[in-house]
Amino acid sequence: MTIAFDGTHYAGWQFQLSGLAVQQCVETALKALFPGSLGVHGCSRTDAGVHALGLVAHADVPREEFRIPIRKLILALNAHLPEDIRVQKVSRCPQDFHAQYQAHSKEYRYQVWNHPGMNPLLIARAWHVAKTLDLVSMRRAAALFVGKKDFRSFACNHDQFIENTVRTLTRCQIQKRGHLLTFVIEGNGFLYKMCRSIVGTLVQVGLGRYTPADVEAMFEKRDRESAGMSAPAEGLTLWKVSYRAESKKELEQSAKNAKLCSTWKGTRE
Repeated sequence: MTIAFDGTHYAGWQFQLSGLAVQQCVETALKALFPGSLGVHGCSRTDAGVHALGLVAHADVPREEFRIPIRKLILALNAHLPEDIRVQKVSRCPQDFHAQYQAHSKEYRYQVWNHPGMNPLLIARAWHVAKTLDLVSMRRAAALFVGKKDFRSFACNHDQFIENTVRTLTRCQIQKRGHLLTFVIEGNGFLYKMCRSIVGTLVQVGLGRYTPADVEAMFEKRDRESAGMSAPAEGLTLWKVSYRAESKKELEQSAKNAKLCSTWKGTRE
C-alpha cells in the first residue's frame, strides 16, 4: 500500500502510548475487511505532526479472506479510514517483500514560508520564518550534506543508542518559488529527527548564525549539541520511497502470476 496522510492530529506513523498513530488506523481498516490479517508494517517511522504523501506499507492477508478485487480495495480501505488518511495505491507483492528492509531510498521534503506574514493556506504544512534568509549560503551548506557521512551531530537523542550513524544522502537541495522554500532530502536511510536537524541547521545558516564552514566542523565533532536546531515537525513530508529495480520486477511478476492464477481458477470452476 502507498499511503498519504496529514499527520497533524497523530502521534506519528508507528504505534505510540502517547496518542493515536496512523499505523493503528490502517490496521483497524484492514481488520474490518480481513479479520485474519497479521498487521501492517511501514517503510519508516514518522514523528508526531509529520505528513506523508508516499509512505509504503505491507500486510499479510489470509488467502481465503481475500475476496475483494484489487481494483476495489482502495475504495474499501478508505471507507474505513478517517479523511486525513488515504490509501493511494494497492498491489500484490511477493511473500518475502518487506516495506522497510527492502527500501532502497527515501525522499523527504520540508517547506519553509520565508516572509514576514505567514501564508494561512500553509498552516500545519510549512515552517514560518519571518526574517529574510541568505539562500546562497544555505545552498552552499546544503551541498555539504551530500555523500556518505557520519550524521551523529544531526541525530537527536533516542531511547536506544545507535552505534552506526553513517548514512548516505544522494540529494540535499533547496528549491525556491516565491516566498516558499522547499528542502529536498533523499538518502538510503535517516536517523531520528535527522531531516529536521538538517533543515533547522540550514535555516540558521540562512539567518547568519552559522557559516558553511561551521557545518563542516559539526560533522567532525559528532555531537548533537554542536549542530543547529531541529525544525518543527509540521513542515516535513515523507514524499516517496523507492525500491530497487529487481524488487519492482518481482512485484510486477507477482501481480501477473496472481492474475493468471485467478483466471485458471475461474476456468476450472
